[in-house]
Amino acid sequence: MLQNEKWIGPIIDQHMHLDRSNRFIDAISDFVYAGGTGVMLVHKPSFSEKLPQNLDGYRDAYMDTISMADEIRMSFEIEVGVILGPHPVAWEKQIDELGIKQSTELHLEAVGLALDFIDSGQANCLGEVGRPHYPVSEDTWQSANDMLEQILHMARSSKTSVQLHVEDNGERTNREILQICKKSGLSPKNAIRHFAPANISSDFTHGLSATVSMGKNSAEILAETCNKTNSYWGMETDFLDDKTRPGAVLGPKTVPKRTGELCSQLLSIGWGESEVEQLLYNVHQNWPKSLYSL
Repeated sequence: MLQNEKWIGPIIDQHMHLDRSNRFIDAISDFVYAGGTGVMLVHKPSFSEKLPQNLDGYRDAYMDTISMADEIRMSFEIEVGVILGPHPVAWEKQIDELGIKQSTELHLEAVGLALDFIDSGQANCLGEVGRPHYPVSEDTWQSANDMLEQILHMARSSKTSVQLHVEDNGERTNREILQICKKSGLSPKNAIRHFAPANISSDFTHGLSATVSMGKNSAEILAETCNKTNSYWGMETDFLDDKTRPGAVLGPKTVPKRTGELCSQLLSIGWGESEVEQLLYNVHQNWPKSLYSL
């Protein structure tokens, strides 16, 4: 709800990584102190260490993410959802070591394991899965898209949503992912573009859901485009909790801060208080419940 034109309702960061060796609980403390009420905790690959070589390695990593979520719930009265899945960069990096056939087999097995955790109620969403966000060979790119189609088909069969790690080619990326969704049978609503641009107009998203990276000027762009969409969208930091990159990508206080900025921006361009309240309840409560079964 609004109080003196300030939002005091739910605030969810829909994509955050945490690391026991870095800030972990302290980062959540910052988020809660700033007004945050819920996070979607995403499995963090160990790119600085050795990536999982087998399914047991992925099981250990997933279980650690689930355990961290439990510890957050014990420390704070906030909603914590869990997102599990093998990162597409891990797949690409392991091609040289394992070969593309074995790397792909391991990746798909790790997807299946994540879906098992979702089916059992220990996790809420598959992710972040997708395709490399940097240039790769044509053969690797085709393999990534073929694999993504299979992953989305697996998600459709499990009736779960998917957070997607993809390259930033603007509207073209959304258009291409929509076509893969159609081939796989996954509803575009359940395909959530992670680290999405703030333009959430229907012409840009093509019906995909989005978790918007809430960097500078994101609130202004959202205010300009949010009445031109029928898509679900939310906010994220993609906080990495990395000792070597403090604050990357965005700090844990960012989503509460940007929510306040969006509220002020909408009121300044003529939105009524009830309209702002409804939108922010959708962004931070209704749509996350629908996408993640919170």
